[in-house]
Amino acid sequence: MGSQVEIRGISKSYVKGKKVLEPIDLTVKPGEIFFLLGSSGCGKSTLLRTIAGLLTPDSGKIFFDGKDITDLAPEKRRAAMVFQNYALWPIMNVQENVEFGLKAMGGLSSQEVKKRALEALDHVRLADYADRKIQSLSGGQQQRVALARALAVDPAVLLLDEPLSNLDARLRDEMRLEIRRICKERSLTSIYVTHDRREALSMADRIAVLNNGILHQTGTPRELYCTPTDRFVACFLGDANILPGKVVDGKKIETALGVLPFRSEKEIPAGTEAEVMIRPPAFSFNRTSGADASVKAILKEGTYLGERTEWLLDSACGNLIVSETFPPIREFNQECELFVAPENIVLLPGSCK
Repeated sequence: MGSQVEIRGISKSYVKGKKVLEPIDLTVKPGEIFFLLGSSGCGKSTLLRTIAGLLTPDSGKIFFDGKDITDLAPEKRRAAMVFQNYALWPIMNVQENVEFGLKAMGGLSSQEVKKRALEALDHVRLADYADRKIQSLSGGQQQRVALARALAVDPAVLLLDEPLSNLDARLRDEMRLEIRRICKERSLTSIYVTHDRREALSMADRIAVLNNGILHQTGTPRELYCTPTDRFVACFLGDANILPGKVVDGKKIETALGVLPFRSEKEIPAGTEAEVMIRPPAFSFNRTSGADASVKAILKEGTYLGERTEWLLDSACGNLIVSETFPPIREFNQECELFVAPENIVLLPGSCK
C-alpha cells in the first residue's frame, strides 16, 4: 500500500516575485490515483516537482504517512517520477535503463537489481523486450520502460508529469487503462499531472483543479463534472451552458430565459446574484417529465460527431449548446422548445454575490 500524502500551505514564487502557487492544502489517500488538472502554467507541475523534492517551496510542509519530508533530498523520499519526455538513456538497452534507478539507490546486489528490473518489466508487459535498444521501441513502449524504471525502486508515491502527452490518440487511450491497472494492482499512491480533462475523468479516483496557482475544487470525477463550484471548473471539465440570474425564492433563479428551478446543497437567499450550469446532454427536445423546465431558443447550426450531434441555438441568454445522440434531421432557423430536469440545473456556489 502506498503512502498518504499531505500538503499543507505549500506556496511557490519564481523570479520577480511571480506567484506560481498560492498556499495549497491537499490530502492524497493511500493507494489513490489523484490528478492535478489545469491548463499550462497553472502550477500543477510546480506542485508535483515540489512533492518530488526537485523544487523548494516558499512556505508550507509536505508529509508522507505523517512524516515531514519537506527538507529531505529527492532520493530519500521514496517517490519516483515519470517525466513527459521519459528521460531514457539511448546508449542503454531496456533492462539497463530500468536497472539505472536501482543502481543509483545503492545497497542492492547485482542479482537483486536484475531480479527487480525484470519483475518491473514483466509488470508493464515488456519482459520480452529486455535486450532491445530504446530507439527500436514505439512511443507507448518507451513510456512503459519509464514506468517500469519508476516501479522497480518500489516507491511509496508515484509521480507522473504529463506522461502521455507525446503519444497519439490511440496509444493514449491504451496507456490510460494500462497505467490505472498497474497503479491499482500495486495499491500505489499516484499523483498525476495533466491538462487533458478526458484523461483525468477516465483515470482518477479524485481530481484537484488548479488555475493561476489557485486550487479551485477537489472531488471525484463525477462530483466535479456534475456539481462544479464555479464557472472555471464547470467549463474546464466539459462544455457547459452558464446562465446568470438572480435567486428568487431559494430554489429558483430568474434568468433571461425565464424563472428556472435549480439544484443546490444549501438554501440560497432570495436576491442573490448567481449562475447556474446546464450540461449540453441535459437538454432534450422532448418533455420527459411534468417537472421539466422549458426554455425557447432558435436552432442555428449543428455539428455531426458520429455518435452524437451538437446543436448551437440562439437564446435570450446568448448561445446554447445541446448534445443529442443519434438525432433526427432538424430544420435550422426555427424556434425550438428545450426541456431540462430541475436536478440538471446546477447552481455554481462560487458565483453567488
